[in-house]
Amino acid sequence: MWIGRDKELEVLRSAVDALGRGTGAVVWVEGEPGSGKSALVARGLGAARAAGYDVLAGVADPMSQRSPLQVMLDLLQVGPRSGDPRRARIAGMLRERRLGLLEAADVAWVEIELLAGLVDELCTAGPTVLVVDDLQYLDEASFLLWHRLVTAVDQLPLLLVTTCRPVPRRREVLELRAALARRGHPLLVVEPLGADEAAAMLAGLVGEVDPGVLDRLRELAMGNPLYLRELADAVRRNSAVGDGEVELPTSFAEALTGRLRVVPEGSAEILRMAALLGGRFAVTELAVLMRRSAAELVLGLQDALAAGIVVDTGGQMAFRHPLIRQALYDGMSAALRAALHREAAQALAVSGAGALRVAEQLLASGQPGDAWARGWLAGTATALAAHAPEVAIELLCRDVDQPLVEDEHGEILLVVLAWVSLGVGRHDDAVVRARQGLAAATRTGHRAEMYFVLVRALFSLGRNTEAVEAVRRALSRTDLPVAWRARLLVSLAMFQRAGEGDVDAAEVTARQALNLAESVGDSFATAYALTVRWLNQSIRRDHLGALTSIDRALEVLRGGPEHADLHAYAQDGRIFSLQNLGRWPEAAAALRQEREGAAHRSTGTRLGVTAAVLLYWLGEWGDALAELDPNHLDVVGFTYSGLREPGPSLLWHGVAALIAARQDNRDTAREHLRTGGALPITTIGDRENRDFLVAAQSVVLEQDGDPRAAMTTLAGMLLDRRSGEMSLIHQWLPDLVRLATELGEPDTVRAALAACRSEADAETTPGRAAAAVLRCQGLAEADPGPLRAAVQRYRDTGPAIDLAATLEDLAAVLAGRGEVAEARQALHEAVTHYGEFGADWDIRRAEGRLREHGVRRGVRGRRAQREVSGWAALTPTELRIADLVADGQSTPGIAAGLFLSPRTVQTHISHILGKLGVRGRVEIAREVFRRRAADQAG
Repeated sequence: MWIGRDKELEVLRSAVDALGRGTGAVVWVEGEPGSGKSALVARGLGAARAAGYDVLAGVADPMSQRSPLQVMLDLLQVGPRSGDPRRARIAGMLRERRLGLLEAADVAWVEIELLAGLVDELCTAGPTVLVVDDLQYLDEASFLLWHRLVTAVDQLPLLLVTTCRPVPRRREVLELRAALARRGHPLLVVEPLGADEAAAMLAGLVGEVDPGVLDRLRELAMGNPLYLRELADAVRRNSAVGDGEVELPTSFAEALTGRLRVVPEGSAEILRMAALLGGRFAVTELAVLMRRSAAELVLGLQDALAAGIVVDTGGQMAFRHPLIRQALYDGMSAALRAALHREAAQALAVSGAGALRVAEQLLASGQPGDAWARGWLAGTATALAAHAPEVAIELLCRDVDQPLVEDEHGEILLVVLAWVSLGVGRHDDAVVRARQGLAAATRTGHRAEMYFVLVRALFSLGRNTEAVEAVRRALSRTDLPVAWRARLLVSLAMFQRAGEGDVDAAEVTARQALNLAESVGDSFATAYALTVRWLNQSIRRDHLGALTSIDRALEVLRGGPEHADLHAYAQDGRIFSLQNLGRWPEAAAALRQEREGAAHRSTGTRLGVTAAVLLYWLGEWGDALAELDPNHLDVVGFTYSGLREPGPSLLWHGVAALIAARQDNRDTAREHLRTGGALPITTIGDRENRDFLVAAQSVVLEQDGDPRAAMTTLAGMLLDRRSGEMSLIHQWLPDLVRLATELGEPDTVRAALAACRSEADAETTPGRAAAAVLRCQGLAEADPGPLRAAVQRYRDTGPAIDLAATLEDLAAVLAGRGEVAEARQALHEAVTHYGEFGADWDIRRAEGRLREHGVRRGVRGRRAQREVSGWAALTPTELRIADLVADGQSTPGIAAGLFLSPRTVQTHISHILGKLGVRGRVEIAREVFRRRAADQAG
């Protein structure tokens, strides 16, 4: 029976109605356990099911936080046996997931992209509803995916519904709730039933009963619908047949567990075994556990269903309430439970169950593993760690730390634990375990692995001196396998460059490592050594040699799917080298090729910051900002792989701040400067990634009327390049020369020009620094000749940003010489380019510089303003995406066709919605069709 909740039902039904019109939403339902949240959601979504919408539901529980994405995988029905090829393919990829040798693992960002893409495709096929029950127990990766989906409901026919308890108050839950409130999504708080509603419900459940009994039941239930129902059922069960007296339960728990007394002992035995499997269980697993066929369990489970002890949730069965499962579980002695969990683990493993399911049983046993369990763990822990690192580490620690166990598995478990600790970023633990492994190792291969883990962990902790000492100790051993000697030599080369700034020594070491790696065919060590050589060559400004090295590294890595972390690093390096050579079209092509390859491999790509830098220089600022959408940097406290360390985050905020400043969005620029400025600068990598942030700070200071501070800020970064540092100072030196010239600071002008010439002289193949010298020289000497040469070079090769800035400088120098006509022409072209970028500040600065010489652009009327709404405001990429949306393509399909990431496409669609003033893809399509019809009619 249904009592009350009419207002809450109306909110859900309205959301379903809007879904039918193509408009998505998020509904948050909050209340105490048993308050009727799930029943409210089920009733409110009845129309969605009746309309044939895809309604998918999942439930989190306290164990969910140990199993990244498992709740969402279950919700989306992703499994190897799925009849949907998309789901089966994703499941196959998850089975192959492994931790990398080079980078610490972060949240499962590739899987998040794949699952977000699956949801997008489901929504493209028709309206979709996703429900997560007990969100407060959701794991971090699932939280991140859920937030991704929240940001997409404005674009998709997607209704997201969550139920949540008021406690536990996890930070992630509070932040998501606050974010939904800010976005205007409905937050439904399910309150206890009022006295009249409770009375009406009891009357319907128990019929005519003494008013005192009803009052007592209401008092016990405190307005909780579940409690009312269970207490009423208990009253019916306990009612005396003869004299009509009613035996009242003393508590809700007693009423609930009283259900167990009405089922036969055979059914109770089945339920006790099911309790070992958790709050939810598959009948097939229960059959394995009891060594019976599923058919033999039918009668017992039907009795349990009839008694309301368990419920059928579709693919699984679940206990009606945790207290019932707990009563069954606690009814067995601790020793019996431990033994049964151990047996269950082995039985499930033999039956082919997933590693996580087996691991959960071993953990629940509460005992260190026996010979079978240790052997299973030794062979499975690495793969388990890629999906459930906390579970793997807990099991490994329990077995590794137990005393007086000496078997063939102990050394392997310790080695695996050290690797897993490194792989999930627990560097302090990795150091401890690697040292334990070195002390216990009896095999040369294990000893070599422990040295590598120790060195990587120490380096990640910034303990470079200890790391170098550990490398040298390892290399002094005569029994070190050649492949591991090569890998450790590469690590030493990295330290020599980053820690000591000794590029020459790093190059010698890298060459030695490369020779050894190639001699034994070790693809990781070969590619790793080549990336170090690329780095050394880039620092020396041998960009052509660097490109050759990185191409060789990528060729080595193309042989298979392994070492995705190193492959991503190398691909970044290739794009960087092409930019340094001024081969901008090739750099853009490399970005597209990598994204196309990632789409075909279904491995995802982490080129967001790299792409944003490239797009910045190409003047495609709208696309650059789409790559830097804040929803994809830090969502509900989590970050994407590659952005936990300060370096890439510095670059992320720097690019965003510089674009915002040049577009005269000063508040946005200052926010990025505050956030980026709070990040520590502790390594050479941090120094190399801070340049955009410093350049943005200089622009803001100039906007604030303090050009001297702007000059000092730039000079502090550009004239203090340290040994072994990559920083490409030539790309900012012309701005320093401009400021110093205007302020009458000849010493700074000379220092900047000398630094730029030094950069250009170091280039073995003339690249960007050679063009920057022409610009610096023209500014320093007020000579239009070098500036004209620089303009021509930028016309021929790009990038667009440097062309516009150099045209502005040329116009200013020409105006100062009285060559007004040519100055006006150069200014007009510069401003035209700036307008294409949306660089409002640059336009004002350029016009102000020439106004000092009495020169104006010669264009009558006010300068045309950038459109901020309507079709004219859309960038070329946004126009293409709008057409593809109208053609019915999903986000993954659009991303594959345009060689963008799905996240970037999602951001572009958000921009389209805002500029056109519409809601959802359906309305985008409607506007596109109207525009096409108007074009045809015209």
